Amino acid sequence: MRTRFAPSPTGPLHLGHAYSALRAHDLAKDASGTFVLRIEDIDRGRSREEWEAQIQEDLRWLGLSWETPVLRQSERREAYRAALDSLWQRGLLYACTCNRRDVLSAASAPNEGEPLVGPDGIVYPGTCRSKPRAHTVLPDGVALRLDMSLALNQFRMERSGHREAVPENDRFRAFQETGRGPNGETGIIHSSYGHLQNNIGDVVLARRDFGTSYHLSVVVDDAFQDITHVVRGEDLFDATLIHVLLQHLLGLDAPIYVHHELVRDETGSRLAKRHDSMAISSYREAGATPADIRSLVGL
Repeated sequence: MRTRFAPSPTGPLHLGHAYSALRAHDLAKDASGTFVLRIEDIDRGRSREEWEAQIQEDLRWLGLSWETPVLRQSERREAYRAALDSLWQRGLLYACTCNRRDVLSAASAPNEGEPLVGPDGIVYPGTCRSKPRAHTVLPDGVALRLDMSLALNQFRMERSGHREAVPENDRFRAFQETGRGPNGETGIIHSSYGHLQNNIGDVVLARRDFGTSYHLSVVVDDAFQDITHVVRGEDLFDATLIHVLLQHLLGLDAPIYVHHELVRDETGSRLAKRHDSMAISSYREAGATPADIRSLVGL
């Protein structure tokens, strides 16, 4: 068993991070497996070395240890480009020049109804999808989106061995869940092809300023590091569907997923890095012990 914790060094770790890291670490330790720390620093504009140092200090204080050397996504750009090129050559990506305002405007048009919100925000309305794809080589300096409809059809054809359109109500055999599924179930979690196409849509796999995205890099790196079990919050169910689809398209093994409940503040809202009062360092400075943190998050 190999589990991982993969924070972004853009702010302090809070109780929610501690809960997920401890769950992943405990799972590996109980199975005499390996726990991996990965630094997801593809956002070079917001990532800071001092935050990475603070993250590692907090995790060690909590009693966690991990395999070395630590992998940093900023050092893996060639691997991400190779994965993108594979998808591009199969016609599954297209260049997108829309900014956030363009997406909001198109999705909010009077004939579109209320904009749908997916794992990356407003579901992309497909503005650039029909534009000519003149490039034969992977273009630079543009955002690249996954053509979800084509990706699902290719996945279906490869699985079924024949060419046919994907019915929206058909079931996408998604991922193996060892924790609690969206409705309390365990085992194989299914979703409809229509859900991926309509409620998730053409997600960005490479941002123009990063050359990759969270969805692509996490899939490539989980495979590279032989991660067998991914421990993450239940808010990432739809992201997991994206990742499992990408694993199939790239010929990578899908790990087992463990989605856990979220740690929330006193108002019931999920924690974010803006909740500095919930930062692990704040509890340390106030005299808390690692055992206190475990107790606070219900472990």
